[in-house]
Amino acid sequence: MTTIATTNPATGEVEKTFDELADEEIDRRIGRAAETFAEYRTTGLGLRAEWMNAAAGILDAEAEQIGAMLTTEMGKTLKAAIAEAQKCAKACRYYAAHAAEFLADRPADSEAVGARDAYVRYQPLGPVLAVMPWNFPLWQVIRFAAPGLMAGNVGLLKHSSNVPQTALFLEDLFRRAGFPEGAFQTLLIGSSKVERVLRDPRVKAATLTGSEPAGRSVAAIAGDEIKPTVLELGGSDPFVVMPSADIGAAAKTAATSRCLNNGQSCISAKRFIVDHGCADEFERLFVENMRALRVGDPMDEATDVGPLVSEQGRADVEELVADAVGKGAAVLCGGERPDRPGWYYPPTVIGGVTRDMRMFHEEVFGPVASLFRVDGPDEAIELANATGFGLGSNAWTRDPGERERFVRELDAGQVFINGMTTSYPELPFGGVKRSGYGRELSAQGMHAFCNAKTVWAA
Repeated sequence: MTTIATTNPATGEVEKTFDELADEEIDRRIGRAAETFAEYRTTGLGLRAEWMNAAAGILDAEAEQIGAMLTTEMGKTLKAAIAEAQKCAKACRYYAAHAAEFLADRPADSEAVGARDAYVRYQPLGPVLAVMPWNFPLWQVIRFAAPGLMAGNVGLLKHSSNVPQTALFLEDLFRRAGFPEGAFQTLLIGSSKVERVLRDPRVKAATLTGSEPAGRSVAAIAGDEIKPTVLELGGSDPFVVMPSADIGAAAKTAATSRCLNNGQSCISAKRFIVDHGCADEFERLFVENMRALRVGDPMDEATDVGPLVSEQGRADVEELVADAVGKGAAVLCGGERPDRPGWYYPPTVIGGVTRDMRMFHEEVFGPVASLFRVDGPDEAIELANATGFGLGSNAWTRDPGERERFVRELDAGQVFINGMTTSYPELPFGGVKRSGYGRELSAQGMHAFCNAKTVWAA
């Protein structure tokens, strides 16, 4: 049996445990999802929008309680957790407001195809399985659920086993907002039961945010069943700084990005690639900003960086740092766990990282930055792209030519110029290479789980 429990990362103590669903109950819930979809798909967009706006209202009204739950389960700071709940409310309202536009029939050139009328109609697929991670336990579900429910799909959530209270809250959220009983259901199950759910013919598609191994597994099963998937996997995002940039702003943003969510964000900058012409100044300011971040109790408003999610998560970070240092890298700040309960690790900057170090190739899921020095944009782009990942990227420059080169040549799903990579309901979100495929958010996120049906009429 999988252990499904809330373990507080700030203390290491198990606070609440839950039973895994039996196979019979899993089948019952899949059946309920299929039955609900048959009727729910016919509901009007106005009614769906009313329910979605009600969900947004609950998220806003209960943001502080929700935030405390997220902090307790995975350790993000309380202020970040409250902001996550508020961001989810914004996404719900965005899709409530724009679903009619995104789902409207798209006219085609009828004359060119010899028809009286020709257009594309977007229709829901059915029950969609969402396999979601712990690091943004509310946001990463809402960015699937809001467009999915507005499109007429229904959801089955298999959340990470260490955030069960958040998982159950999400089911309750949509029920309280007015959605039908089976429109969104949580399955408290371990990873070993994902295949059973995905192979069920009543489940029509899947979306996963998580690790590469999990993505490969879900993609392989879905491919065998010929079911569409969207995958958002890891990232090792470059943060390129050129001499024309505002170095002070870049260094401050770099520290914020690297330590966002206690360093546990796929789209946080992780590899800082700085031109020699500004490297000394950037390094000095970056290290100062990282040292200034306060590590402590995530419930304390003064805390900037809370604990990592688990003991194993911290051990993984320590192994990567030890490997780099053992092969000649230099610790510019941080690098040693504090002597206190909980799974804390300090903001850390590592210089002199080379290609023979694990840190060069693997994602560091904690507040640890790799710092590189390069000569010009050619070397910066080559190094930025020298990774199997391709989720987000940042480039800091005031030079129009350099800006265009970075936009054109960085291999990533997103390029942010002179700003920190983040996700917005208004913009498509996703990666290339080993960071996955497909897109969430914007109209593309809604269309990802729709049948784009061609209609031709004489």
